[in-house]
Amino acid sequence: MDFELSQEQKAFFKEVKDFAEKEIAPFTEEYDRNSEFFWDGWKKMGDMGLLGLPFPEEYGGSDAGALDTAIAMDAFAAGGGDAGVSLSWGAHTIIGGVPIWEMGTEEQKMQYLPPMSTGEKISSFGLTEPDAGSDAASIKTTAVRDGDDYIINGSKMFITNGPICDLCIVFAVTDKEKGAAGISTFIVDRDTPGFEVSRELDKMGNRTSPTAELAFTDCRVPASAMLGGEGEGFYGIGKATLEWERAIMVAPAVGGMECNINRCIEYAKERTQFGRPIGKFQAVAFKIAEMKCLLDASRLLVYRVAWMKDQGIPAMMEACVCKLSVTENCVKVAGEAVQIFGGYGYIREYPVERTLRDAKLGTIGAGTSEIQKLVISRLLMGKF
Repeated sequence: MDFELSQEQKAFFKEVKDFAEKEIAPFTEEYDRNSEFFWDGWKKMGDMGLLGLPFPEEYGGSDAGALDTAIAMDAFAAGGGDAGVSLSWGAHTIIGGVPIWEMGTEEQKMQYLPPMSTGEKISSFGLTEPDAGSDAASIKTTAVRDGDDYIINGSKMFITNGPICDLCIVFAVTDKEKGAAGISTFIVDRDTPGFEVSRELDKMGNRTSPTAELAFTDCRVPASAMLGGEGEGFYGIGKATLEWERAIMVAPAVGGMECNINRCIEYAKERTQFGRPIGKFQAVAFKIAEMKCLLDASRLLVYRVAWMKDQGIPAMMEACVCKLSVTENCVKVAGEAVQIFGGYGYIREYPVERTLRDAKLGTIGAGTSEIQKLVISRLLMGKF
């Protein structure tokens, strides 16, 4: 077993981290306060090749594997890259792009992946609905065949990039009698009549990543817009991207922990109480040591699943363990960072306040912590 990154991967990590420190981090506070998407930063990410990392080169991507993609997302956050930007990146590239790359027709790949790789077009992923969250198979959005078209009706909730997306991967029921096996997936362009952003959502954290409820009213799309075959939405598209979503897409949480720990180390050396730096007190020093343990364990979990993806090894269990552990660890590290900073950690003058708000989403989205525990326990013990 080799736990060492190659020299090229280490250099890539540093390159992305330096980019985030220079081009993203200085603007995060302003954009978070205004709940505004960072368009200039997004364009620079596209120019750097980050937005199309895992896509094949013939479609404008970099042909990077899952591990290299995870390294980039980890490094971006380690450099202070905003968690909201990371979230939009993941929604665009991982769950909004990987399905097209892995399941799309040649025409679909050529139409969407090149402009997605540059950031010219932004993707989103429409599975969750107002009454279908953890129980994703209970979606009510329908797609009814009408000649050479399908007519989509329904709504989608908590859609990352919803207000700014140019396309959305939409899950809809095409055969009610088949349950989850009757769910299909469509690529729906933003300018399709009947596609509407019904409302933007004001979130506690990740405020630089726009989120919306989407509505589809007699939204007519050609049959060629279907992604994969009919009935392959839930068990095909959804399952194909699950390991990517639950491991690679949480990689920014790892980098975020590293960034927070470095902030705490610097603060603990400078902040003086009772005549000496607070880092000299065991209570503070031990917190930082424990945070480091959580960081290293989390990074190993993410990189393990990414490596397994690159080797073609199924990683359902490992992805769930990764998602549960890493996101919960990220909340713990952010909470301890606020505690170390004390009163200053509770005000917006210092970024640790924002990291705690941002971290919480990780335990909710892409399958709550409770759902991860349910899946893990069933995989271990079976249904009895």
